[in-house]
Order: sequence, then C-alpha cells, then structure tokens
Amino acid sequence: MTTMDLNTGPLKGQMDKLFLKKKLMNFGLPAVVLAYLTYVFFSFDVLGLWERASMENARTLVSDTYSYKTHVTRDNRTGDVTYAVEGERKGEYPEGMSPDWVTPAAAAGGTTVIDLTGGHVVRFGPDTIEYDIPGYGLVSATPSRSQGVQAVLPEGEVPDWINLSKNRLAITTDAGRLSVTRNRSEVFRYFLGWELFFFTLDSPYHGAGIGELASRAVSGEAGAIWNDFWNNKMWRHSDVAWAIGETILMAFLGTFGAGLLALPLAFLGTRNFMPIRVIRFATRRVFDFVRGVDSLIWTVVLARAFGPGPMTGALAILITDTGTFGKIFSEALENVDEKQIEGVASTGAKPIQRYRFGVIPQITPVLLSQLLYFLESNTRSATIIGAITGGGIGLLLTQAIITQKDWEEVSYYIVLIILMVMMMDWFSGWLRKRLISGSEGGH
Repeated sequence: MTTMDLNTGPLKGQMDKLFLKKKLMNFGLPAVVLAYLTYVFFSFDVLGLWERASMENARTLVSDTYSYKTHVTRDNRTGDVTYAVEGERKGEYPEGMSPDWVTPAAAAGGTTVIDLTGGHVVRFGPDTIEYDIPGYGLVSATPSRSQGVQAVLPEGEVPDWINLSKNRLAITTDAGRLSVTRNRSEVFRYFLGWELFFFTLDSPYHGAGIGELASRAVSGEAGAIWNDFWNNKMWRHSDVAWAIGETILMAFLGTFGAGLLALPLAFLGTRNFMPIRVIRFATRRVFDFVRGVDSLIWTVVLARAFGPGPMTGALAILITDTGTFGKIFSEALENVDEKQIEGVASTGAKPIQRYRFGVIPQITPVLLSQLLYFLESNTRSATIIGAITGGGIGLLLTQAIITQKDWEEVSYYIVLIILMVMMMDWFSGWLRKRLISGSEGGH
C-alpha cells in the first residue's frame, strides 16, 4: 500500500475519526472538570463565604488553643474586683491573692491598676474605667444602669479595634482586651501555655518546680501530689482518662462483637457452605442493609431507642461492622481450599470439626487483619459517636467547643485523640504481626 493510498483511501477516514475522537476526549475532560468547579463555586457561594469570614475571630480562636487568658472583673454595681483564669470560678484566685501585674484598690488609693505592659494601663476607678493606650490616648468610660456606658475617646475617627455602642465599650489591642457594660467591666490578658494544667491555685503545690515536687514526694507527699494533679478541677484529668477508656471500650466492644456475630452468619452467605439460594440471598441483603446505613445514623436511631450512653455507641459500631465483616468473611470463605477440608474429613471429623480445623485456620489471617484494622478505625469513629451518645472523649470535646471559650481544652482533647489513635495503630500493627506471623515487631 502506497503513501497515497493511506492519504486518500478508506483508512484515511478512519484515521481522521480516531484523531478527532482523541482530540475531543483531550478537550472534553478538562471542560467537564472546569464546568463542575464553576458549578461548585457558585452553588456553594464561595464569594459569600469569603466575605463572611472573620480573620480576627480566626486569629483569636487559634491563639486560644495554645494560650490562656486571665480575667480581671469588676462588678460595677458593688465595685468588687475578682481575678480568675479563663474567668472560671474553678480558676479564681483565693481571697487576698491577685496577679502580680495588678495593683489592688486597697494598695492604690481605691483604684485597681492593671498593667498590661508596653505602656498599656487600665484603671478601675470608683466610678470611671480608664484605658491609657500608647500612641492613641486615654479612653474613659462611665457605666450607668440608667444611661448605659458613657465613653470619652480622643478626637478623630474611631479605630476598628474599638467597638462602641450605647450599652457597651470593647477595646482590643495586642496587650489585651477591655470590655465595659452597664453591670460589669472586664480585662483579659493572654499568656502562653496551659495554666493550672498540673495544679490549681488553691493547691499547696501550685507554682512549685520539678525539684521541689520531687523532694516533697520523697519526703512522703507523693500521694497528695498525685491526688491534686489527678483531681485537678480545671483540667479534670481523671474524667479525661475515664472518657478515653470509654472511647476505646466502645470501639473494642463494637468491633469484636461484630466479628463474633458476622462469622457464623458469613457461612450462610457463601455458595460452598450454604446450598439453599434463598437463605444465601437473604443473608447477603441483610449484610448490605446494615452496612449501607452509616454508623452515625444507627447511633441516632439507637440513642432514640435506648437512650444515650457508651453502650449505645458500641451497638451502633457493632451493627454497621457486622454487615462489613459479613461481606468480607463470606468472600474469604468462598476462596478456601477445599482439599484441606477434604483432608480433615478423611480423618472422620464431624462437620463442626471440619469447619474448625479445615476452614477457620485458612481465614484466620483475614479475620484478624480486618478486625484489628477496624479496631483502629473505629477508635476514631467512637470519638464522633461519643459526642452524639453522650460518652467518651467525644462528649468532652463537644462540651469544650460549645462553651466557645476554653479552646485550650479543645486542643488538649484533640492532642489526646491523636495520641490515642496513634497508640491503637501501633498496638493493632504489633498484635497483627504477633498473631499472624509470630513476629514481635510493630510498625
């Protein structure tokens, strides 16, 4: 065939069609992706989302995760001033104590002086609240139950870091924040770290260094030191440890309960062990149904039926995983070696013994591998399920988020959840190798 034949004959038409089809495919796929992304952009209102975003709130949220704030609060009705970490009663300074950057009214002629460093000074006077801001000037506010908050600012435009209305004055600077309302005036000052993580202010061990704690522990105070740490009212270490245990227990009971339930049912869904087609079909559809509904949906249904609690979460995991394990185990059973079963049967073994010695050893690696993998995965799921059923570390995490103030606790719980998942990952890998291959190494 000559070159002219290729260029003018039927083959040329076929080659042109193939070339055009390839060109359309190369153009079509990017066009479809671009059209989809355009649809997402407008249907999800990306522009509106960006306009509604508040970077200031985001920065405050992030800073709250690795720092804490001490509140200096004045009751405008009585003039009483209190000091508390995170503004909580559990973190309140004992009577007669105050932060070293605050000069109480009794020592400053009736005016509480709050030094926020860098020249930023707030004064809680008998009637007027003052904030001396370097580079801007003096801001004063007089709270009144009848007239709201009467504020006096330096002349000029009100900067965006000052929020002023009839009933409230809010000032946010790098040194701290001041909020004045009719009934209360409050200063927040941020510090790095998780304050009172080990001991609360009323503990005799608060502020003690490691050397001093070690010395006092050796001298017989080890039990008291541990008790003050373990029963910390702010961070609730004992409650957190119990919640972690509940989360792991939910995952363990749900995963292995599903495995025990799915294994005998899997025999009913396999061709080589269940010749009756109707039973086999019904069993497989049951597996499809229970695993087709997400565990979170089962959690809501079961919580409605049985009430909240860790056991409800375990049942939700059990139901979902029963369907998943049933499918996995039945597929493993369909691939077993019939010769091994025949060899066991030739010894005169009964049907149960054939399954025990001819089938189970073949599928054990699959069973253990899947059970341990799902145990690791369900440990993460149990965190979310616990938030719905009212149990485990998920409940504490949800409570901390709802308060909208204790974000250092949120970060603490998230760190614990990550460590818990890492531990379960290591443990499942170690146990899997130990049981399946006999190796003691983890991954």
